[in-house]
Amino acid sequence: MSPLRIAFLHPDLGIGGAERLVVDAALGLQNLGHRVDVYTSHHDPTHCFEETRDGTLRIHHVVPPFPRSIRGKFHILFAHARQLHLTLHLLLRGGPSYDVYFVDQLSTCIPFLRTFGKTRVVFYCHFPDKLLANGEFVEGRFAKMKGGILKRMYRIPMDWVEELTTRQADIILANSRFTSRVFQTYFRSIPRVPRVVYPGINISAYETAVDWTDPDIIQVISDRPTLLSLNRFEKKKNVALALAAFAQMKTGSTRLVIGGGYDHRLQDNIETLASLVSTAESHSLTFNIITPQSSNTTVPPFNCQPSDPDILFVLNFTTGQRSALLTAPSTLCLLYTPANEHFGIVPVEGMLCGLPILACDSGGPTESVLASPTSERTGWLCRPDAGVWADALLEIVALSKEEREALSVRSKSRAKALFGLETMAKGIEEALQEASAMGPVEALSASFYVFASLSALVIAMLVMMRLI
Repeated sequence: MSPLRIAFLHPDLGIGGAERLVVDAALGLQNLGHRVDVYTSHHDPTHCFEETRDGTLRIHHVVPPFPRSIRGKFHILFAHARQLHLTLHLLLRGGPSYDVYFVDQLSTCIPFLRTFGKTRVVFYCHFPDKLLANGEFVEGRFAKMKGGILKRMYRIPMDWVEELTTRQADIILANSRFTSRVFQTYFRSIPRVPRVVYPGINISAYETAVDWTDPDIIQVISDRPTLLSLNRFEKKKNVALALAAFAQMKTGSTRLVIGGGYDHRLQDNIETLASLVSTAESHSLTFNIITPQSSNTTVPPFNCQPSDPDILFVLNFTTGQRSALLTAPSTLCLLYTPANEHFGIVPVEGMLCGLPILACDSGGPTESVLASPTSERTGWLCRPDAGVWADALLEIVALSKEEREALSVRSKSRAKALFGLETMAKGIEEALQEASAMGPVEALSASFYVFASLSALVIAMLVMMRLI
């Protein structure tokens, strides 16, 4: 197979799970001999993965003229506008031509890339945005709907655009069987079944030696038995479950480390951290909040206790800090708290490092973590109840050395076999090669979708003006 020229379009190269997938997919395709360029509307060198700032990947940061929101609202409308700006920049500036485009998260650009770029598109679905925005999703139903009638009116064209433009993709991928099932249920006009390509991780990145003298690493490591939770500081990630379970089971010198992406521009992040601190204080647990030395993160003032606290909050941890926490001899377990998570790369990272995983019994972790039979177990899958999780943590902490070593061997083997970077890269490569081989794009049929998409966005803009 000939090497491909591939362009990735991703809205925000921060440090979330979707960003990790994009970075690893691009790295994997580069390792397979393809030329990869990544286009994005936001890239902050102080809040990103190292491969996007050290020259490992070719990053094209196109600064949009639009804000992320107005008064904390209309995020999705401006996300569409920012992506269209990025797409026009790519298509109209006389830049390099590509054999195929890889798009994820936002599908708005797909008909434009096909019609004006005359190039095939592979779309990777992390999860339908209409479900993330419209309600708290439980497989098969909404737990509750968000917002009033005006917001629902605003969302109608947005949801329509998502389904309309996603349908234009030449090949559709999904990050798990769970997401694929949900996709089929809620995108009824799209007859295709998304093929599953699990997110992969760069195994070698977890096998490199840790510099235990690094000041950033020194401040996160302790001899105290450690329970570890890695997730963005967002309400939907339900990190509060880990804290509540820890408060119920706390024994002896055990501590809890909560690390993840934190953006001081986002109100959700600010409120989530404040809520976690308040919960810690209500349980009389000592805590501290730290950031890497290179970080410019603004943290609200809290009454921290910096001397070996019960709970350590690590904002925007470095790759070195992550590796140290996952591989430290004192780390006993990785807690993964989101329910109905679309996939969840963190449990795979924990398994690769030989840690027992405690996750919710729904969504993607039910595909990555084996909870039974005991002889094959790589973790525990429990309903998101603090008491149930506290009992599971007591069981995990009490594992014998032999049980822990056997579980570690099984976990590493499963992670390497199913979720390695090479496995993911080959799955995506196969889809990209297939799309590229489809031949010329039928631009006339795609032009309708361009017109329809723009019309829906205009309608949403008019509704927004009424809301403002």
